[in-house]
Amino acid sequence: MKTELLAPAGDLEKLKIAVLYGADAVYLGGRHFGLRAGAGNFDESDLAEGVRFAHGHGVRVYVTVNIFAHNRDLEGLPAYLDMVCKAGADAVIVSDPGVVDLVRRLYPALPVHLSTQANTTNWAAARFWEEFGVRRIVLARELSLAEIREIREQVALELEMFIHGAMCISYSGRCLLSNYLTGRDANRGDCAQSCRWKYALVEEKRPGEYFAIEEDGRGSYIIGSRDLCLIEHIPELVSAGITSFKIEGRMKSVNYVAGVVKAYREAIDAYASDPENYRFNPAWLEEIEKVSHRDYTTGFLFGSPGPSGQHYEGEIYRRSHVFAGLVRGYDADAGMAVVEQRNRFAVGDDVEIMIPRGETLRQKITRIIDEEGNSVEAAPHPQQVVLVPIDRPVPDYAILRII
Repeated sequence: MKTELLAPAGDLEKLKIAVLYGADAVYLGGRHFGLRAGAGNFDESDLAEGVRFAHGHGVRVYVTVNIFAHNRDLEGLPAYLDMVCKAGADAVIVSDPGVVDLVRRLYPALPVHLSTQANTTNWAAARFWEEFGVRRIVLARELSLAEIREIREQVALELEMFIHGAMCISYSGRCLLSNYLTGRDANRGDCAQSCRWKYALVEEKRPGEYFAIEEDGRGSYIIGSRDLCLIEHIPELVSAGITSFKIEGRMKSVNYVAGVVKAYREAIDAYASDPENYRFNPAWLEEIEKVSHRDYTTGFLFGSPGPSGQHYEGEIYRRSHVFAGLVRGYDADAGMAVVEQRNRFAVGDDVEIMIPRGETLRQKITRIIDEEGNSVEAAPHPQQVVLVPIDRPVPDYAILRII
C-alpha cells in the first residue's frame, strides 16, 4: 500500500486546500482537548462539514485529543468524543495514557493514534502501546532511520512520522519554557513559541548590559531549531516501513499547506509508480522553498544533527515568493478570475498561479478590477475581492504568488 500523506488542517479552508492539493488524510483539532489553541480549529458544525468534504474526496480525518489531561478535563471528554464519533472522524490522536484508556473503553471502534507527545523512542514502548490497543504510533522526532527500522521489525501496528515542518527544541515537544515565561502551557495547546525569541546573556552584577551569545547585532537565536524537510529521502522512509508521512503546520497559511502538500504528493507518487527508476526532481524542493520557512534540516534521521540543526543567524524566516491571493471563482466568458487578496499585489507584478493538480502557470498582472467595477492599480486591503485577467481557466483554491 502506498504510504499515506497526512496534512495539517488548522481550519475548514485549510482542510479543503489540503484535500484538493493531494493529501490522503488530514489531522485537525476541535475547540477543546488539542495542542494548537492558536489555530482556527473546528466547532461541531465545521467538523461535520470538514469530514463530509474530506470523505467526499476519499480523504480520512484524524482529530487531535492530545492534551495532557488534568482531572477537570475528564468531565467533558466523553461528550466531546461522542461528538467526534458522530461527525465521522476516522481516528483520534491521543498522548495521555488515561485518555487512551478512556477512548478504548467508551468507543472501542474508534481507532487511536498515539501522539508524538507520548515520546515513543523504542520498540519496547511501541510494543506496549500495540498490546494496549493503539492502532498507530506517531514516532518521536528524535529517532534515526536505523532506529525506525528496528521498531518496524518488532511491531505490526502502523507507524507515522513527521517529514516536514517546524521542529521543537524540547524533547518531542514536551516544553515548559512557554509556561514559565508567559503562563501559556504548551502541553495544553497554548505555546507562545518562546524558543523563537531573541535572547542575550546578562551578568548578575551588570544589570542592563546585554551580551550577545553569537556575533549578531540583532540578538541571538540559541534555541531556534531549523525546519524539518525530508522530501529528498522518500525511498529510504518507505523502505523503513513508515505507514504515514506527516506534515507539521496547523497554524501555517493555506499557501504553505498547498505548496508543501503538492510537492510531497508528486514525490510520493513518482516513487510509488516506478521505484526502480525513481529520480528526485529538484523542482519539488524549489516548490517548498517558496513558502515561509526556516533553513531546512534532516533532523535526527541520520543521527543527532548537533549544531547544524539550529538557526543562528538574525533573519530566521525565508521565502522566495509572496502569497498574493486565493482564487474564489473564474468567469470563462470574461477570462477573469475572482481573487481574494492575502498580501498586496499590483498591476505589473509577475505572478505564478499554482493549481491543485497540474503545472504552475506564470503571467503578468495586467489589470485589477475592484468590487465596484473600477480599474485599480493595486489590491492593498486584506481579503479584498478583485477580478484579475488570467490567460486560461483556473479552479477554485488556485493560489497566486508574486515572483
